[in-house]
Amino acid sequence: MKPSKTYRSENLHYLKMLARQYPTVQAASTEIINLQAILNLPKGTEHFISDVHGEYEAFLHILNSASGVVREKLDKLFGTSVSKAELDQLATLIYYPKEKLEEIERENDDMREWYRITFHRLIEVCREVSSKYTRSKVRKAMPKEYAYIIDELIHTHYEDSDKRDYYENIISTIIDIDRASNFLVQLCELIKRLAVDHLHLVGDIFDRGPRADIILDSLMEYHSVDIQWGNHDILWMGAASGSRTLVATVLANSLRYNNLEVIETGYGISLRPLSVFANEVYKDCDIHQFAVKLTNEDEAHYTEKDKMLVARMHKAITIILFKLEGQKILRNPCFGMNDRLLLDKIDYENKCITLGGTTYPLEDTDFPTVDRNDPYALTEEESVLIDQLTASFRHSEKLQRHIRFLYSKGSLYKVFNGNLLFHGCIPMTAEGELMRFSIGCENLSGRAFLDYADLVARRAYYNKPGSPERQFGMDFLWFLWAGRNSPIFGRDRMTTFERRLIVDESTWTEPKNPYYQFYNDPAVCDMLLREFGLEGPHCHIINGHIPVKSKKGESPMKAGGKLLVIDGGFCKAYQKTTGIAGYTLIYNSGCFRLVSHEPFVGRRNAIRENQDIASSSVVFERLESRMKIAGTDVGRQLQEQIDDLMALLWAFRSGEIAEDHKK
Repeated sequence: MKPSKTYRSENLHYLKMLARQYPTVQAASTEIINLQAILNLPKGTEHFISDVHGEYEAFLHILNSASGVVREKLDKLFGTSVSKAELDQLATLIYYPKEKLEEIERENDDMREWYRITFHRLIEVCREVSSKYTRSKVRKAMPKEYAYIIDELIHTHYEDSDKRDYYENIISTIIDIDRASNFLVQLCELIKRLAVDHLHLVGDIFDRGPRADIILDSLMEYHSVDIQWGNHDILWMGAASGSRTLVATVLANSLRYNNLEVIETGYGISLRPLSVFANEVYKDCDIHQFAVKLTNEDEAHYTEKDKMLVARMHKAITIILFKLEGQKILRNPCFGMNDRLLLDKIDYENKCITLGGTTYPLEDTDFPTVDRNDPYALTEEESVLIDQLTASFRHSEKLQRHIRFLYSKGSLYKVFNGNLLFHGCIPMTAEGELMRFSIGCENLSGRAFLDYADLVARRAYYNKPGSPERQFGMDFLWFLWAGRNSPIFGRDRMTTFERRLIVDESTWTEPKNPYYQFYNDPAVCDMLLREFGLEGPHCHIINGHIPVKSKKGESPMKAGGKLLVIDGGFCKAYQKTTGIAGYTLIYNSGCFRLVSHEPFVGRRNAIRENQDIASSSVVFERLESRMKIAGTDVGRQLQEQIDDLMALLWAFRSGEIAEDHKK
């Protein structure tokens, strides 16, 4: 049989290289059979999460439970034979095996019998979640120390009387030699590993919540993940790259929301230089507009002196931020944002500012470091301070490790198995056309502009420090964070200045890009999908960034299900507006399932009370037939490998390449 590809003499060089790995007809044939078998397996489960915003406890619970996939397996296997209380406990055990096991050991006198029953159940769950994979892939996922044992238990048929004693003896031996707890933990981790084949995180890991660093630690250990950068991720990527403006933005945001734990504890960045500067320079200044937002729990731990210090720090870094943003706008006229130069528009005598022809009173004009003749210039002390703080971000080993991971696993968008994933928007004009940009580029729009933006974002981190390419890259990261109609910000302007200094809330509005009107139109969604090479009945846009206001009747499904907004709603500050804790998405071999979540009760209650996140799921789209790996992106790559191996077989049999039986 001739190969499906035509190989001329110039392709023989490639086939000869392939022959080094498969030197005989037998070797090539065996690999073709193996790959063909994989193509006929069901597609693995994909899990989509977005906008986790540092809420590590809720994120880890969603990750451990796979948005209900694990509990679904338990209900399927034991729903008619095991009580709900026991199923709740078993689910919690799988989610938090070490912590739950410690609690069970304290409360249970007969651990031997408990272990025996639980092992039987966990092995049954293992067998269920491994059924989609080849035995080889399952074996590779197993912990090395127990791989042989787990493999035997999963593939032993208990109903076979000859194997029953063998099965029971393995379990008894594990308990007898005091390896039961360790083995149980490894079994639970394997179940979670096999429940989801691939994780998509559609942006915004950072800010709002307490510990984004813990989330990133867990993602770095996850077996298969991709990330679409959100605006808050870009912000931290820029700060880690050495952008003084984005360092100031990170600190201003963190101080505003009293979210300093990730900076000081997570990344070991000292804010002492800022506190010393603020106490000296802003000691006698008006700071009422820069009071920090505290929860009721935080209030109990803050004295009035503490509150005043943090407000001074917040004001000091915000004024530095306004100056640095002005410098960026002046340095980059291509951003088209001169209307956002506001410090030079302040009327200090009358304590007001004129915006768009309307004059507004300012709540605060007490800015001791602003030179009215040169308002965007840093004082010498401010320059030294922001350089110190930026150096701390650049030298935080843990932060740099996390940002390198974001660059290696992340991008502005992802096309995967027929779906287009991005965090913000595809910028559009009011006429419904793709918006064009000329920011260091020539009139790019849609996919071409996102590809360009992705490249420039990488230059900010990887190009030589001090080079023009790196400097423009860092400026461009700021544009992605706050620039007009940026694809991950998606708004006309960011009104931080107005929110801090003007009482009139009409000035606070941040008009959304027209994309957010057009994305309700199926024809527009089809057009956007085609822009990224996608077409067909089961292609979707999967979007984060904008919380879905469920309590007002808003649906996460747009354009008849063509577009899905899965803003995770993990951030507690958003939950009063949305009414829920957001959405996640599951895409398995048979359907797409949208899962809505209630706020998380906390890790402690989840473990003690076996409380899962209250969730409800809706299957909104079923596939006509069960999708196999052959229909996925990986399947297409495997088919190309099969085609190449078929060509190699033809080359062996035609005498173009000689077999090497010595290898």
